[in-house]
Amino acid sequence: MITKRPTHYALGAAALLLLLAAIAALRPRGASAADHADGPSAQLDPTADISDVFAWMSADASRLNLVADVFYAAGPTAAFSPAVQYAFHIESGEEYGAVSGEEVVLCQFYDADRIECWAGDEYVEGDPSDPAGIASDSGRLRVFAGLRDDPFFFEFNGFKEVVSTVSEVAPTLTFVDGCPQLEPETQSALLTQLQTGPTGAPASDSFEGGNALALVVQLDPALVNVNGPLLAVWASTHSNPSFVGGAL
Repeated sequence: MITKRPTHYALGAAALLLLLAAIAALRPRGASAADHADGPSAQLDPTADISDVFAWMSADASRLNLVADVFYAAGPTAAFSPAVQYAFHIESGEEYGAVSGEEVVLCQFYDADRIECWAGDEYVEGDPSDPAGIASDSGRLRVFAGLRDDPFFFEFNGFKEVVSTVSEVAPTLTFVDGCPQLEPETQSALLTQLQTGPTGAPASDSFEGGNALALVVQLDPALVNVNGPLLAVWASTHSNPSFVGGAL
């Protein structure tokens, strides 16, 4: 199973980026856990390997939009697997960081190009490849699934420069509440480097031209916000128990 869990706390942008760099620098050599370059166990079935999870409300807050991307670097013939269940987990609450309970939006393919999804008492099934998606009878649940351009924008070479710099000073770093403590000038320099190429060149998209398989769900938030309007979202993939052709 491959899982992305929610973050229930907030960090400043600079501190968060620096923390990511520090973690990468301090990770043991040979370990690999980046979302777009996972280790061998996660890559055994790329259709179960989550690369990104997105969640946002429509402008009028009448719909919750959920996206889970799998199969990093998917080729033109890549397809979702009937051997995998795809799940969005939504916790809700009245205050930030104080969510509880869990509602699950569950999808699975019952053949190569037909899907079925459940959200509360809503159900939808059919071919999800139409860009407009397929909708449940009430219209409260809509689903699209198919090949899309990888949405993750990342200046990877600039990031590697930051990792290299932090790695050099890692033994002397002091951490407070999980964040490395650096002089403001150093923080500014590292943050600038994260936003540019290694020599200060304009940032480029290291994943330009790459594709992923996108599962997109739009639903009435009343189906999942049972404990309040603030939501925490994560996604997971699982072996499909109803798949008779084999197991992951």
